[in-house]
Amino acid sequence: MEGQELKEHRKKLEAAINDSLTDSPRINAAIEAIRDVGYDVFLIIEATIGFNSRDETSSAPKQLPAIQLELTTQDEKFLKSLKIAPK
Repeated sequence: MEGQELKEHRKKLEAAINDSLTDSPRINAAIEAIRDVGYDVFLIIEATIGFNSRDETSSAPKQLPAIQLELTTQDEKFLKSLKIAPK
């Protein structure tokens, strides 16, 4: 896909996301409730839109090489706090 064509698709996706948020009755009701008690609302939502080209000739996912990480004691404690087994 050409760069300009991809930009156009991205713009359409961004507009669709914006429209869906703007047209949401639940979001509008929540904003109105906040305004009714005397506050202005600033809603900032960040979305990262990325594109990866698919290889049409291969249906199998690409295998990445295995890597070995060296974890510090602090790394292991952090992972455990997130309920992730480091080993």
